[in-house]
Amino acid sequence: MNQKALIAEFIGTFALIFVGVGAIASDHITGGASGLVGIALAHGLTIAVMASATAAISGGHLNPAVSIGLFVAKKIDAVNTIGYIIAQCLGGIAAAVAIKLCMPNDVLMAVGMGTPALGTGISANMGLIMEIFLTFILVFVIYGTAVDKRAPQVGALFIGLAVTLDILIGGPVSGAAMNPARHLGPALLGGGLQNIWIYWVGPIIGSVLGAMSYKLFLEE
Repeated sequence: MNQKALIAEFIGTFALIFVGVGAIASDHITGGASGLVGIALAHGLTIAVMASATAAISGGHLNPAVSIGLFVAKKIDAVNTIGYIIAQCLGGIAAAVAIKLCMPNDVLMAVGMGTPALGTGISANMGLIMEIFLTFILVFVIYGTAVDKRAPQVGALFIGLAVTLDILIGGPVSGAAMNPARHLGPALLGGGLQNIWIYWVGPIIGSVLGAMSYKLFLEE
């Protein structure tokens, strides 16, 4: 197991959750100044820069669902997949701890620790299906821009844009996690574990479908 890769996955996932939750909290502090667009950009830009920074070391997964999807597509072995998932989840938890040191507790509680959650009137099935489709799009883009050997060397930028567009549509519906670690850390640190299964099952199914669709139909 590549220890440098595990460190890269920990730091990259830490950054995503730290900035993501921080952006949601900051939006609350400013009375909604950044809004959904600002929050989506915060997540997308973080993925773009951290995936770029970690790509040469770990592949820049930063997401247990992505690692599982690429494992099914035979792009990573079982041992490293397990190591990546542990590092990513620990990065998410550490980020939630860190953000509590930087933001007022009442603000974090007001936004539920920035934990992805179902929107008003959204059923569990709606949220699950949304997470499947969002993660399908994300992993399809990851495969086509970063995994495929024919891909241009700007994959991380488009992965970040995929995260941004997914949040713009899915944020009000399911929280647009697309990433079990994005939900797990904030949920454990005060956001609540309601419907946690949605944020594991949905992204994993979407990731596997996205990776295998590209592998079977488009990859040479």
